Amino acid sequence: MGYRRPMQLSRFPRRRYTPHPTPLERLDNLTRHLGGPDIWIKRDDLLGLAAGGNKTRKLEFLVADALAQGADTLVTVGAPQSNHCRLTLAAAAKEGLKCRLVLEERVPGSYRPDASGNNLLFDLMGVESTTLVKAGTDLAAAMAAILDDLARAGRRGYAIPGGGSNPLGALGYAACAQETMTQAFDQGVAFDSIVVASGSAGTHAGLLVGLAALNAGAPLIGVNVRRPRAEQEGNVFALAEQTAAFVGLPGIVTREMVTARDEWVGPGYSLPTPEMVEAVRLLARLEGVLLDPVYSGKAMAGLIGLVRQGAFKRGETILFVHTGGAPALYAYQRDLQA
Repeated sequence: MGYRRPMQLSRFPRRRYTPHPTPLERLDNLTRHLGGPDIWIKRDDLLGLAAGGNKTRKLEFLVADALAQGADTLVTVGAPQSNHCRLTLAAAAKEGLKCRLVLEERVPGSYRPDASGNNLLFDLMGVESTTLVKAGTDLAAAMAAILDDLARAGRRGYAIPGGGSNPLGALGYAACAQETMTQAFDQGVAFDSIVVASGSAGTHAGLLVGLAALNAGAPLIGVNVRRPRAEQEGNVFALAEQTAAFVGLPGIVTREMVTARDEWVGPGYSLPTPEMVEAVRLLARLEGVLLDPVYSGKAMAGLIGLVRQGAFKRGETILFVHTGGAPALYAYQRDLQA
């Protein structure tokens, strides 16, 4: 096997919104409750910016690029309760920029201007405008139209794709892989598998590239929250390939390394399932950890389901990457309360 040069993320401009590594913790009570493998958690719900979450890591690289290009307005897209939109708006506020959002109503009739959760936070943090579009709208074109409007007004917008999921944004989770493996070494723990929510693909693809670059030897299991397995795995692999090439390590990710289980999607994106409700309530009661109903709740439902199926054995050590999103809980009160 030939020499592989290390991944050099320090050559990419980066804003730092979290001054310290997020905690890596053993979930003692959940481990005991399930009676299976040792379960650990990477607490990326405790990242910086308003209420934290995985998109903060991506925005560190994306906003650095926006500032380098002289942007005065961030433009991005997401669902009505989008954690990504919340954190992009928070980054804009912190940097003294404006922010415009395009919200895709993926479930007809699900958007309410007076909703709680992230929708409330959009207003509190001063979103400049919100454009509601139907499911299936060409979101890139919708953002391009806003950029054109800004240009006509003498302003400079910067478009960020949904979830911050492009090769530059995915660097945030290549960096997370480095951070996590350093912590694991310091804490004397070796992971047999890693589980993460798989949505817009940037977090999944970035972790995949980072773990491959480090030769970590721990399979990464994505739990899909939106699409059929084959489609999602194709999306993740394509972005992982692009990201690996972007950091100068083409070919380090193979199709066989990509897994995005779809058994816990349920009736569709953002729609509650009994397994998600169980997972959210279980983590809250056993560990005092808040999951979200759209991403981390369904991903934890997948981890719990895999333990119960015997996919993970007693004596193995499994890491769950908590991608945040707790503010969305308040928009799902009726679904989550006993």
